[in-house]
Amino acid sequence: MTGKSILVVDDGITIRLFYRDVLEAAGFTVAEAANGVEGLERALLDRFDLMIVDVNMPKMNGYELVRQVRDDPALRSIPIVTISTEEKEEDALRAYRAGANLYVVKPVRPDELAATARLLTGGAA
Repeated sequence: MTGKSILVVDDGITIRLFYRDVLEAAGFTVAEAANGVEGLERALLDRFDLMIVDVNMPKMNGYELVRQVRDDPALRSIPIVTISTEEKEEDALRAYRAGANLYVVKPVRPDELAATARLLTGGAA
């Protein structure tokens, strides 16, 4: 176990369960949120070493969630990976401008997800 905690924010339950399975198998503790508002609330209540955020979600999209996390002094240092089906360069730039550390296009390979999580939480890839 890495002892590291990851918050997965995605409106798709199947995606959340897939990420949970991959990340827990890699030794992480995983919490979930179904939209940006819920994700922000979870981030404010618990301490996370990484956030994995879908871009297209109801209530608050991933870009806005990333911006709000970066604007909060208590949260701004959490690494954030944004994940989307959007493949255009402008989508990635929008994520980086909001404050994302990495932009990944779906589908995400399990080994890449685990390696990215280890890298951004300070573990060995």
